[in-house]
Amino acid sequence: TDAMLLSCMDYRLMDDIVRYMDKRQLTNKYDHVILAGAALGAQTDKYPAWGKTFWEHLDVAIQLHHIQRVIVMDYRDCGAYRVILGKDLSKDPKVETAAHATQLKSLEKAIRAKYPKLGVDLLLMDLAGKVELIA
Repeated sequence: TDAMLLSCMDYRLMDDIVRYMDKRQLTNKYDHVILAGAALGAQTDKYPAWGKTFWEHLDVAIQLHHIQRVIVMDYRDCGAYRVILGKDLSKDPKVETAAHATQLKSLEKAIRAKYPKLGVDLLLMDLAGKVELIA
């Protein structure tokens, strides 16, 4: 495999996620880890076992499949963000984007600190399947 994808568990987006990965020519070339909230789920103190699971999966993906990249895909109108953060961010797209960017960049920093040779892509998908890069 070339990459490990971390995405949220929302059933509404599974087909869109697969289409996006296929479009990137990564069909059958990535490991897929699913945590509610994706980047937030991997870092939340509310469910600490989720972060442990993420890091263990990443370790195995590196050892077993020699991945070169981690793709972290959050999405808009995420219920896990509402549950974990206690507020609905989807009412204000700018605030929502900023909250996702904060979580995505924090996870990227942690990944790069532990595995400096891995590439990291930060993505935000809307409910129509459109993906934007978070820089």
